Amino acid sequence: MHKTTQSMNRSEFSAAIAQIAKERKIEPEAIYEAIRQAMVSAFRKQYGLDEEYYYYAKLNEETGEARIFKAPILTKDEETGEALTWNEKKSEDVTPAGFGRIAAQTAKQVILQKIRESEKEQIIGEFSNQVGEIINAQVLRMDGRKVILDLGGRGQGLMPPEEQMRGEFYRVNSRITVLIKEIRELYKGKTIIVSRADANLVVKLFEREVPEVSAGSVEIALIAREAGVRTKLAVKSTQEGVDPVGACVGQRGVRVQEVIRELNNEKLDIIPYSDNSKTLMEAALAPAEHVTITLDEATRTAVVVVPDDQLSLAIGRGGQNARLAAKLTGYKITIKSTGGQVQSQVTGEEEYEIDTIEGLMSETRALLIEHKLTTVADLARFPSKWQEFEIPDEQKQLLQVQVEQFNVEQKVRDDERAKRLAENPLVESVKE
Repeated sequence: MHKTTQSMNRSEFSAAIAQIAKERKIEPEAIYEAIRQAMVSAFRKQYGLDEEYYYYAKLNEETGEARIFKAPILTKDEETGEALTWNEKKSEDVTPAGFGRIAAQTAKQVILQKIRESEKEQIIGEFSNQVGEIINAQVLRMDGRKVILDLGGRGQGLMPPEEQMRGEFYRVNSRITVLIKEIRELYKGKTIIVSRADANLVVKLFEREVPEVSAGSVEIALIAREAGVRTKLAVKSTQEGVDPVGACVGQRGVRVQEVIRELNNEKLDIIPYSDNSKTLMEAALAPAEHVTITLDEATRTAVVVVPDDQLSLAIGRGGQNARLAAKLTGYKITIKSTGGQVQSQVTGEEEYEIDTIEGLMSETRALLIEHKLTTVADLARFPSKWQEFEIPDEQKQLLQVQVEQFNVEQKVRDDERAKRLAENPLVESVKE
């Protein structure tokens, strides 16, 4: 009878490990090794370890019985103090009475942990095939400035600050469309990174809303984006008779408005793509008109002379229109007035408006982006945020100068608008 019971115990333990290993696609030895390591950890917490001995566990893979041994250490790593060799011939069984209960509980915890890890690996594997696609997700919680989202089923995604849209605030249980950007190795293991800031989110939204884009008869040839503020995209037709801009806009703007709604009212400029660089540049600098463009193909630079009454349109608020035009076309752009004075210079490498601030340190930039302060208008609106940063005083002074200059320019703009409104209230209200 005793042998029969032992045989049953053997089959129950080994069969359970074998079943888990098969179902979860885990090597049985990986489970056994994890249990052995956990046994030593449990022993250490309960009884402590003698530093002159190496401790290891032996596990009966049939019955699940575990015993703890210690052996004198022969050599150690000089830097880490980790045991390199030990005398196993002088091993001593130090398994305490009642350790079986601790061992059983530890084995259970290890197996459950392995199952959780396996499930996570399977989920990661499933979402690896969806990288570059969009998905409707639900906000679960905030982890500092990071957003944790439910991607449906058992999957969760992480949206770090740099992948969030400027001016967008995420409420728990709200639903948003995100791009599955990548699977990234973090300190907690592989993590699904999702984005609201990536330009491909806009591309995928147009694929969803515009049949011609999803079918391939209209292509988004170029795209430049400052997330949460503005996106410019150049579109072209691969099929005769199809108007690429009209297809993307839709009847009465219904298609583009749906994309804008998904992007929380981010501005979208859709222009026709052209192989002619000057034509493309003119369209990219819209709504400015009557510009004169001189290109240098060798250096990929452009000098654009703009009528004085069109300068503000060509440059845009905070230089945004010029920056996006440079990103879109791949040219470094210098904008001059008709008198020849340089009004703006952009390289196309500026990701945000703050990248145009000379002398801004990378550490300061990272903090500003983390707090979604990517424009000078943001700095002016939320001064208490950046004033609390642990950055050099000269960096704070640099930001303060930018804010003061912005406030002066903003007052001029407000005064001009008030004057125009007084002169022609109907036209100005329509513009608004």
